[in-house]
Amino acid sequence: MKKNFKTIVVASGKGGVGKSTVSVNAAVALAMNGASVGLLDADVYGPNCHIMMGVNKLPPQTGEGIIPGEAHGVKVMSMGLLVDPNKPLAWRGPMLHSAIRQFVNDVDWGDLDYLVVDLPPGTGDAQLSISQEIAITGGFIVTLPQLISLSDARRGLELFKQLNVPVLGVVENMSYLITDEGKQLDVFGQGGGKSLSSDTGVDFIGSIPLDPDVRSGGDEGMPIVVSHPNSHSSKCFLDIASLMQKLTDIQWEKSQKNIVSIEIEE
Repeated sequence: MKKNFKTIVVASGKGGVGKSTVSVNAAVALAMNGASVGLLDADVYGPNCHIMMGVNKLPPQTGEGIIPGEAHGVKVMSMGLLVDPNKPLAWRGPMLHSAIRQFVNDVDWGDLDYLVVDLPPGTGDAQLSISQEIAITGGFIVTLPQLISLSDARRGLELFKQLNVPVLGVVENMSYLITDEGKQLDVFGQGGGKSLSSDTGVDFIGSIPLDPDVRSGGDEGMPIVVSHPNSHSSKCFLDIASLMQKLTDIQWEKSQKNIVSIEIEE
């Protein structure tokens, strides 16, 4: 397996902000641009990326590593593809760490350009395990527009910094609703994402509207960049994915320049 792919980690401080939606659509958008992309759902307790991608089972396995599922040009791995979807996982931290280690090291990702990792909400075991098991190129924080969500998003951002993960961008989801009359309604307030960006010095890379088609696309396994490629919401996701790619590539180049090659003469 190629080990030097670029790793994009998408996080939030709380659940329900659309982090998985951003991860899924960004991964598909990168693949649409010609990149070889993997999507790792690191939310072991509440996996749903495979559902949003329309993958309900793994392909036949050969025994030489776990072969991930694939949809919309993206390789997909999720705990939801390995366990009974109706039974909860009553696992302690060490078991979760072991599962994430297998996802990173034992899955046959192939020759990837980017691995998009959808982290669970919070600042716990999964976040620490991912940072220990893989070299993260950059992290992106998803928040909502209301100011009350900023404290949660800020905790996720500060954890990245504590783990020496470069925080490359802030995304604001459910920013506004466009009515049938074309009027923009700020259902959940406004300014949260830009405020977090301004306070922390992290780039604000875009807003995503509150759109029923985004929800239905996730439920049906057809991300909106596929189901409604010419829609306003799809354009927002595509623009954000383009900036994610650009910022990740820049950070990758910086990290490669800091690698010192040591030659030992025999």
